[in-house]
Formats: sequence, structure tokens, C-alpha cells
Amino acid sequence: MKNVLYVGNALSNKGKTVTPIETLSEHLKEICHVKVASRKTNIVLRLLDMISLVLKNRNWADLVLIDTYSTLNFNYALIISLVCRVFKIDYIPILHGGNLEKRLKNNPKLSASIFKNAQCLISPSEFLKSLFVSYGYSNVEYIPNCIEIENYPFLNREIVNVHMLWVRSFSEIYNPRLAVLVLENLVEKNEKATLTMIGPDVDGSLKYVQQLAKERKLNVNFTGKLSKQDWLNVSKSHNVFINTTNFDNMPVSLIEAMALGLPIVSTNVGGIPSLIKSNIDGITVKANNAEAMANAILHLKQDAQLKNKIIANARQKAEGFDWNSVKPSWIKLLK
Repeated sequence: MKNVLYVGNALSNKGKTVTPIETLSEHLKEICHVKVASRKTNIVLRLLDMISLVLKNRNWADLVLIDTYSTLNFNYALIISLVCRVFKIDYIPILHGGNLEKRLKNNPKLSASIFKNAQCLISPSEFLKSLFVSYGYSNVEYIPNCIEIENYPFLNREIVNVHMLWVRSFSEIYNPRLAVLVLENLVEKNEKATLTMIGPDVDGSLKYVQQLAKERKLNVNFTGKLSKQDWLNVSKSHNVFINTTNFDNMPVSLIEAMALGLPIVSTNVGGIPSLIKSNIDGITVKANNAEAMANAILHLKQDAQLKNKIIANARQKAEGFDWNSVKPSWIKLLK
């Protein structure tokens, strides 16, 4: 078995959303030895913890996996990749940032220093793979995010009144305010609609969205961050899953909603069209358009046959993201 170091943001025990490093690292322990960093909240201490992990294990490690995002955390990937090159350790960036193209455009030399020197790149979406290929990176492997399908009981929900569920971190790039505007649009159409928003605050967006709901006199249920089991329990009383993001790659929350039988209405940005084929296994609309999203939800309500087709197709697709389906790709890579 190979010895693997995995660096990224493992902060769910600090009130943040569960990230791929926390789920994938546990799965990878079935096929390799894994050590992880970091669980430090402070960004400087987190970076030092990541560097320390590599330095202390430089003679042990066969490979370093690096979760790579487009925002501030891009700098972690830059520095850790440099440390790996200094000590001649193979490394593989795992591409997560829905807005990584901005880095490729605006920071081409820094991007090349990370990506051109990597053993390969792992993309969880075909969209991001094709994007990197278009920028001249040919060493990109597609391995999707995964779930454990048995943890997601399928339920066919009737849509009499619309009960929307939104699950994401409150961050500007995920456009949480749009969810409130969709609720307002439905109420203006005399729908008895509800909205529950689950997730931790990242950049102050939660307070802004709460204020918006208050100003518009809309009753939105803000739960904060919930454990996986708690939000799965909450999902049973909802019948539409909405994804409002402006930038995205392949969010696990959408795969989870597909597995649960929640019909999805999502913006058609980034890697979303690679995951959801509109009117086949979900409905996609243009970004930042509350009217279009509300109309798509009403279409699902009014056409039970379409809704049933969508959720059946979506569940079948979600089964392809089960760990047992994804594991062979990781075994092949780690050989």
C-alpha cells in the first residue's frame, strides 16, 4: 500500500461544511496509508500545519494529494506544491474551485508552477477537466466526488405546496440571496411556499440574507450548519432542492439531493450542466434569475410525470457516484 499525505481544509469540527478531504481521506484508507492536514482554523497555522506534515513525512510519503481551490486556499496549493518539488515528492492537485479559470487567466505562471509540475491533476467534473485541457494541461484525470448511496434513502415526494431546501455555505459566490428572491416570487404568485436554508456562514452573507428575508417579510428557516444525518432528516419534509450558485464545479450537495429523490432546480453555471441534464435529471436555468427558477419549480409542481421522470433518472445517476463505483479509479491511480 502506498503512503499518501492529503492536505486541505478539514474544518467541519470548527463549524464549517464537510469538505472532500474529510470524506475522501476516510475512503482512501481502504486502499492506502493516509495522513491528513489541516484542522487548524487560523489560516497561517493551517498552512504551517500542512507544511509540517510534508516535512515530517518527506521520507515516508510516496505521494501528496492537494485540495486546490480558486480563492485564498489557492495559495496553500502553491506553497505545498513548492515544498513537494524541493523534496522531490510526487504530488497531485485535486481541482475543486468552480472559479479556477480565473486563476488560469490571471495567474498563468503561478498556475503553471503548480499544475505543470504535478504527476497529474484530478478533476471531479468533466467540465473542469475540459477547461484545463483548453488551457494546455493534458495530464488531467476525471474522478468524481463520491457518496455512500446506502445513506441516502430515496423518497418520491408530492408537490402540493412548494417546500424548498437550500444546502450550502453562505458565501457570495453561491448567491444565497437568490433563494430568498425565489421564495418572494412564488409568494407573489400566491403559492404557499416555504424555504429552509442549511449551512454555515463564510463571508457575512448569512446576516445579509437574513436581513433581506426580514425586509421582504418572508419566513425563511435558517438552521445554521447541521450534521449530515440532521439535514437528511430535514430533507424529508421538503420537495424541491434549489442550487443558486454563480460559480460551481460539481457540488456533492447536488449528488446527495439526486440520491434522495429531491427534484433539483439549479443555475446552469460551471460544471452543473455536466452533472444535470435539464428536464432529464433536474432543471437548469440562467444564473441570478429568480423568475426563471420560480417558474421551473412551478413546472415541476404542475407536471408530476416530468417530476417523476427527473427523480428516477437522478437517483440512477447518483448511484454511479457511490464510493464502490468510484474506488476502482483511485486504485488505478494509486498503482
